Amino acid sequence: MRRSAVLMASLALVASGCALDSADSVNVVVGYQSRTINTVTAGTLLRAQGYLERRLSDVTRRTGTKYHVVWQDYDTGAPITAQMVAEKIDIGSMGDYPMLINGSKTQANPRAATEIVSVTGYNAKGGLNMVVVAPNSPAAAVTDLVGKKVSASVGSAGHGTLVRALSNAGINPGTGVDVLNQQPQVGASALESGQVQALSQFVAWPGLLVYQGKAKLLYDGAELNYPTLHGVVVRRAYAAAHPDVLDAFLQAQLDATDFINEKPLEAARIVAEGSGLPQEVVYLYNGPGGTSFDTTLKPSLVDALKNDVPYLKSIGDFTPLDVGAFVQDRPLRAAFAARKLDYDASLRATANPSARAAELWLDGSDTTRAVANPTELLRVVRDATARGAHVRAAYVHDSELGTRWFADKSVWVRAGDQYLPFDTVAGAQRYVGGHPGSVAVDYQQALAGAA
Repeated sequence: MRRSAVLMASLALVASGCALDSADSVNVVVGYQSRTINTVTAGTLLRAQGYLERRLSDVTRRTGTKYHVVWQDYDTGAPITAQMVAEKIDIGSMGDYPMLINGSKTQANPRAATEIVSVTGYNAKGGLNMVVVAPNSPAAAVTDLVGKKVSASVGSAGHGTLVRALSNAGINPGTGVDVLNQQPQVGASALESGQVQALSQFVAWPGLLVYQGKAKLLYDGAELNYPTLHGVVVRRAYAAAHPDVLDAFLQAQLDATDFINEKPLEAARIVAEGSGLPQEVVYLYNGPGGTSFDTTLKPSLVDALKNDVPYLKSIGDFTPLDVGAFVQDRPLRAAFAARKLDYDASLRATANPSARAAELWLDGSDTTRAVANPTELLRVVRDATARGAHVRAAYVHDSELGTRWFADKSVWVRAGDQYLPFDTVAGAQRYVGGHPGSVAVDYQQALAGAA
């Protein structure tokens, strides 16, 4: 029994990330969110492919120092921050608002203080955060949420999108709606049971609930036209003590980024297996034209972080943070240089590395088919189903905002002989209102009408 107790205590130390370093062994504790799939290049995909362990093995061969990687999976960024404050996580990945909270909360302790060292993925318009409602909800716009209960994780990017959306619509976010501070999975259950009338969250929750038929999209964060991003934070003291670890992590993240941009469908399969999410949902975001997987710390993204600070101050006690000093690109520049890559050229690039027009994925196929435009996609889907094929998923881009979405969950508009997809009713209404003669139709009508 005593040996068992000692073993249990040892395992607890490893799980908590407590210092187990010796002269030739370094503990590397990584906090990540397996189901926040635009962080996968620093989390789920990185872990599954073993990139970090291989990079650290290279360091071991060169220096003799051994490393032990401990992976800790969380639902949101808040618990990762709590563990970093306690000096129990060394490297973490999370969204924009949580990263700022992380920097604010850790800065008082020099051993806990963190810095942002890379981006995992971003959307230049904010399309990674969305508000969904029940499938039978009469709500057609964010203004219809006045007086209603909305689930959100306060302090998260999903909550930030809700606050900005309400403010832009002239609604006081503090009094116009009743926000329930809930974890994503709790909010999803609350929406399904009718305890709340809407849920505002980050990827992949909106897409998952819509895919499962448990929700419909009310508001696309891309309407804000304001960048949203996820990235990597590291404890400065840890990075200073173990620079080889941070370099290995960034090199491993670059490995994962190359893989997801070059083999998105295979990457989606791996992430689905590691997260428990349906592969079709993972591929919605991780596939071509979804999240922009680019590690560089672009000025536009840093500016967005700076402009996020007023929101954080509005929701609670946010200790002032020097965002410019919080963002450090030196380690990533060094990782690029080691590969003989031009960091500044990548910094200037803004195109999604894997953008594509429309895409069809048939059941039983391990490949997808790129299609030139949405109308052509409808024809291809109709012909395929007429032959007895089953469509596993079809993806289009919102005609107004560019957000990648499910074709069968979109609102379609017939404009002459063309069919245009929109991911929300409000978006379709805006188009129809400005284009006389166009008319909104459902997916089946669009399939039948595409000649």
